This record gives sequence, structure tokens and C-alpha cells, in this order.
Amino acid sequence: MIDEDQMYAENLVKILYAYYDEVNLGFLDEKAEFIKILRHEWDVLIFNRAYDLTLTDVVGIIQEQNVELPIIELVKSEEAATINEFGYAELISGNMIKSLVVGQDDRIIMAICLQADFIKSKRQTQNLRNILREAEQRANILIKNSKSAVAYIDQGVHIYANDPYLEMFGYDSIEEIIGVPVVDLFASGDDVKGFKQFLSRFSKGDRKQVEFNFESKRTDGSTFASKLQLAAATLEGEPVTQMIIQQNKVGDAELIKKLAEAERQDVLTGLYNRLAFDEMLSRAYRQVINGDSHLASLLYVRMDNMGKISSSTGLTGVDASVKQISYLLSEHFDKVDATVCRFGDTSFTVLIHDINQEEVVKLAQLVCQKASSLLIEVGSRTVTTSLSIGIVMIDVNSPEPQTILERAIDTAHDIDPEGEPLDKVKVFDISQIAGEDEELMGEYLKNALTNNTLKLSYQPIYDIEADNNDLFEVYVTLPQADGTLMTLEKIAPIAKKHGLCMALDRWVLINACKNLAMVRKMHANTRLLISLSSASLEDSALASNVTKLVQAIGGGSDVVSLQFNEQELIDYMAIAKRQFIALQNINCRLGVYSFGSTAKSLEVLEHLAPATARLARSYTKDLHREDNLNALKSLVDSANEHHVGVLMPYIEDPSTMSTAWSIGVKFLQGNYLQPADSQIVYAPPAEA
Repeated sequence: MIDEDQMYAENLVKILYAYYDEVNLGFLDEKAEFIKILRHEWDVLIFNRAYDLTLTDVVGIIQEQNVELPIIELVKSEEAATINEFGYAELISGNMIKSLVVGQDDRIIMAICLQADFIKSKRQTQNLRNILREAEQRANILIKNSKSAVAYIDQGVHIYANDPYLEMFGYDSIEEIIGVPVVDLFASGDDVKGFKQFLSRFSKGDRKQVEFNFESKRTDGSTFASKLQLAAATLEGEPVTQMIIQQNKVGDAELIKKLAEAERQDVLTGLYNRLAFDEMLSRAYRQVINGDSHLASLLYVRMDNMGKISSSTGLTGVDASVKQISYLLSEHFDKVDATVCRFGDTSFTVLIHDINQEEVVKLAQLVCQKASSLLIEVGSRTVTTSLSIGIVMIDVNSPEPQTILERAIDTAHDIDPEGEPLDKVKVFDISQIAGEDEELMGEYLKNALTNNTLKLSYQPIYDIEADNNDLFEVYVTLPQADGTLMTLEKIAPIAKKHGLCMALDRWVLINACKNLAMVRKMHANTRLLISLSSASLEDSALASNVTKLVQAIGGGSDVVSLQFNEQELIDYMAIAKRQFIALQNINCRLGVYSFGSTAKSLEVLEHLAPATARLARSYTKDLHREDNLNALKSLVDSANEHHVGVLMPYIEDPSTMSTAWSIGVKFLQGNYLQPADSQIVYAPPAEA
């Protein structure tokens, strides 16, 4: 501290002891002493007054001595201090505060702490840079003199290689290899694809696997088996990837390769065997789950009537039949990205990549037809067989590989061996086994969302005042194996347990709006009322998504109205308020359904001001009883007082219809007027 007042300096030190275990004060007021004390490492310099020094002198001395030292200047008045727009002292060059007022100890202490932390971080960073630079220099010397083949790559391209590396691949100088992609050194296309995935995972921080075996290619076209290892490194201070390549011993590599191939090959057919299939299925599953492949499918192929063939022709006939079917399968699936394996004595598996279910089924049906007409010669006799094929589609929602395989086998075993060829292909349907199993139902719902197999239906709502039924409520259902449809009341708990509520809401919104856009070409006034879950109350992108959908549909902001469950609005009231404000700001009409199902119905109206309220089912039952009718009238009157239009649903008979007209509701809905339909269907206006 450069100052005439030592007591003030010591007072600052006392305050600083609250923030630091140790505080060293260097107090001086003349130039020679200042230059001498700069030989030590200080954290902050505070300049107030000195007999023979000015701030300019101090800054000049620090620069001459090449010292990193933050400076805080103290001045007498606020007017003399330079304050930025936020009310804090202005910075110069990032490490010098221009001025603070003497006596404003809180600001001065804050500035000292900040600048001390700043210079500490700066010195640590510089120290780390020096350490890194020295380490890099040592590493480069080691690499240059290493007998191992080492290269540096950036984004898959060579930027440096040592002499053993150049010699290994036949390059004469480093200039020849700079800019050459690493994959140019690969002899196999499969290795190229595998390395790209391997490098991508490494670049993303995955260090589980740092070695990769491949067939290398020299500049003269000759090849050799090799192994590379990756490591993170730096070159001239920039992050790069270090690659070390080792040439495998030719004899060992070839022997290992041949043994591995033999271990995975079926002797009778020459196809891959069960061991190879298990590895391929696991790999295909990982590729789909990781997003490297869009879709895959597993076919389990069972040869039928093999007992009859065995009893009539013995093992010779069985082997001949298996070989003929293996040739047929290999030839048939050779046209697509597929791998055929012999799975068991008389069964095969086929793994197919990136072909949709419809095409896979066609391929399977066609090979069944070919197999049924195939004549297999066994000595002087001729035998025939047929195929039953169980198919399981593999997508991001699929369970573990072992479960996938079991499902394919079970599906094939459900097929009648005596059936017609076109009937001997069956796709696994999770709805057949889901039933009451919550985990399977969760998987089934995920598949339905992914594959768009959920169903929407639309029921018109009659507007009494406007005398039209342009508004339709949207219902979502999930098809079951027995042909029935699971309603939202049963879907919702499954979606909630498996974290699918948001996905379900978005699916309904998007698909309902797609249908609405088409219908409005013929009926321009058509509008939708869509129910959403509490998950959408927390969706910060909901208002933006609704705006985009409305713009895509065309028309006013009321083309899509949203409604939420009363109980969920109460449970998430704070969040609901924010979401309602956001949606009301884009003029989206909002409503509450199951209105009257809680004791806080009026609070919902007061806090959220919805445009509509759809009555709970209980209010439409037993209206011949006076107490029920009075409760309904009271609830409707309360809603009308809050200027909320009441929707009375579940009108199933003339009596309920007559009551609805007389109690002041604004909207009518029910099967008595018109049941829900899979399409938006207009009906004549309702009559009293």
C-alpha cells in the first residue's frame, strides 16, 4: 500500500482478516522502497497518496519491472471516482481498478478480494500453461525419438507423424502425410465405418475402449494387420488426438483371425453360427439404441415338418434340407442389408437393418413361398419343408437383446406349421402379452408413440349461443390386442409412471392439428378442444409450440383450445398460473375439465380465469333427484358469475338434454347429440 496514512492501511488489514487466514502488508511512501519491494510477489497494490510518486509513476514502474499486479487507486470524492453503469468501479485492462473513494471500506475490501482472486487465478493459469508447454516439449522429444509409430490427428486428419510412422506406411516425408485422412490407411470399408464410430465415441469423452484392430494399407497397396491406440494430447497448445499404431505379428494375427472365424462359422452350411449371431444381435441393438442405426429387425426362421423328414430319410435328409434352406435364405436376403445365421439344428435367424416393418414382412412372406415350392433331393427321394417366421422390430424402445430373441422364438412357435405360406409370417405384437403388466404396458405405449399407432377420435360440442357445432373435443385411445381401445383414464397412469406424459401430450397436439388443417380446407370454422396433462403445465415451450401449430393450421388463435384437469391445476397452481399467463398472452383459449370434482373449483376460476369449464361426470348423473339438480345449478351459476362458459358432457338421453337447456350451460356434448368418431364429422345443430 502506497499511502501517507499507515493507520488507515492497518485498519484495512484488520478487515481483511475476516476473509483471509494471513494478510501481509507492505507499507511504503517513496520510489526506491517501492522498486525494492516489487521483488516479492504481491496480490494487490493500493495507491492513495505519496510524497514523490503519482499513479502514473506507479503504473510505469510496474510495467518496467514486468510485474503482474492489480492496482486500486483511492480518491477523495465520489466525483473523482470513475463508476460504470452498474455502480461499480471501472476496470482498466482487466486487472486495474481506476478509482474508489477513501473511506468506502466495503467497496474497497470487495475490490481487494476480487483482484486478489483474479491475480491468483491468472498466476495459476500461467503456471499450468508453463507445465503443459514443458510436458508437450518433453512428449514431442520422446515421440520424435520413439521407435513406435506415432501420429497426431485432428478431426480424423494427420497433422504430424514421426519417422517410424512414415516408414510403416511408405511415406518419404512428413509433408506427404499432413492432411491425409486416417481412413486412407484402412484396407477394409467395414474397418472405416467401425473406426469412425470408435473415433466419434472417443471425441465425446468415452474412454472405455481406446484400442482398435484393423487391416492397414501402405502407399504401395500392400496390407498388414495392426492395432491403434488413441490418447488425448496437445500440439502447440491446441488439443489433438495422439494415435499409436502397432503392426501385429503376421503369423499370430492370421492365426487369431482364422480361429475367430472358425469359432463363429457353422460347419454344415458355412453360415455364421449361434455365437456369431449373439454378438451381431448385441451390436445391432447398441447401434439402434445409440442412434447409429434407425431401425433393425430380427427374424427367427423355423423349419417345419422336420420330424417327418427325419423319420423318412434320416439324418442325411435333415442335413440336406438344412443346407438347401440355408442357400435359399442367403440368396433371398442378399439383396438387402441382412445377415443370415444358423441358430439351431433346424432353425435360422436373420438380422436386417434399416428396412421398415412392411418391407420386412413382404421379404419374409416371399421366402416362405419359395421354401414351400422347393424340392429337396435326398438320394433317390424328394422331400419338402416349409418355414414359419417370427419377426421382432428393434427400435429405441426395445428391451435387452435376450428378450428380443425370446420374443422372436415365441412368435414363430405360435404359427401353425400346416398353415399357408402367407399365413406363416407373424410380427411380434406387444399388446398380445402386455395385459396388466405395467412394465410391458409402458413399453407398449412407447412403441405406440414411436410408431404412431395411437388413435384419435373427435366428438362435436354444440354452442347454444352461437348455434353451431364447429368445436370438437379430441380423445386419444390405445388399441388393444382384443380389438378394444384403452381410454385416456387408463393410459394416463401408465404414461405418468414411465415419464411419457409430455410425449403423449405432444403427440396428441401434433396429430390432432394435422387432421384439423385438412378438415379446415372444407370447413373453415372447425376448431379443436384438446386435453393436456400436468406435464404440459411445466413445459416452457408449450406456448411457442402452440403458436407454431396455429400458424401452420391458419385462422385465428382460437382454432385450438386447451384444457387441464381441475385436480392437477390445484396441485400445481403456481406453475399453472405461469403457464396460463403465457398461453393467454398468445390468445389461446383455456379450459378446465372435471370441473366440480374438488372442493376448490371456484379457486381455479378466480386464480386462472379459464374460458370454459367442462363438468365432471358425476354432475350429469341422477338429475331427477332434486339435491343433485340443485348442486349442478349452483355450480353452473358460480361459473357464469365468473364469466366462464360451462360445457355439459355425457348427455346420453332426452331427459338430460332437456335439463341441460334449462340450467344456463353454454355448451352441450354427448352421445345423444353425436358420438365420437375417428374423423371430424359434422351433424345438424341440436334442438331443444
